[in-house]
Order: sequence, then structure tokens, then C-alpha cells
Amino acid sequence: MATAGRKSVLFVCLGNICRSPIAEAVFMKMATDAGVIDKWVIDSGATSDWNIGSLPDARGLACLRIHGIETDHRARQVTREDFMNFEYILCMDENNLSELNRKAKLVKGYKAKIELLGSYDPEKQRIIKDPYYGSDEDFEKVYDQCVRCCKAFLEVNS
Repeated sequence: MATAGRKSVLFVCLGNICRSPIAEAVFMKMATDAGVIDKWVIDSGATSDWNIGSLPDARGLACLRIHGIETDHRARQVTREDFMNFEYILCMDENNLSELNRKAKLVKGYKAKIELLGSYDPEKQRIIKDPYYGSDEDFEKVYDQCVRCCKAFLEVNS
């Protein structure tokens, strides 16, 4: 997945239909706008296998569209190879983090740095809450957090 001279990031949440595809789309737009998209491998995935092949949640797609961002991502589950192929695996909450750390231990010599995306938030909101059972407003809050965190992450990795 990652190729020589390129950085790589995998955004992860529980189902890969709400938070992580929003983060992936936001980061892709930022990297594109900054003229560094060709220096990155960017993707997203799920800790669960519930939504494999599904498009992101319609409310998340609508939120992205309001902000001029499109995505055609299809949900996928994190694989063993992801721990070797991605430099960063950034997840949304403590459950994602513990599940990813558990899976990583099964991959000998894994290279990925596993962190909360929220650890980059200048407003120190470390957890990006799942908006699935919430409202459009909750998706907007996820979007805002992803923008802050992705901007800070990109600055640290430029």
C-alpha cells in the first residue's frame, strides 16, 4: 500500500461508515488543497465487519457535501497488512484504540503508529463520538473535530 517516499495514514472507527470516512475525505481535501496529495496514501477502515462494502452514512455524505467534499469510499475492515503498510493508524475513540492495539499484537513486527485522531486536536477533545444514533448536528460536530485534527496532523507531517 504505502510506497517509497510517501507517507500513509489509515483512519479507523467502528463501522467505517460515519467518522473514519469523514476524516479520510477531509484529510484528502486538505492534502489536495495543500498540493501534497501525491505524497500521501490515505484510506479508512473499520474495527468491525458489519458494513463491509457499504457507502458512508447518508447523513455523513450530506455533511461533507455541504462543505464541498465528495467521497466514493466503501467500508472495509482493517486487515493485518494495514499494520505493516500504514505509517499512521488514527482512530476515533478508546474502544477503537484498544481493539487496534489488540489486533496489532497479532502482527509480528508491525510498523504502524496507532493513535487517537483526537490527540491532534488543538481544543483537546480527544474522543470523536460516534454520531450514528445522533442527529445531523452530531455529524457536523464530527466534521469540525476532523477538520481541526486533520489540519494539525498534516502540519506535523509536512
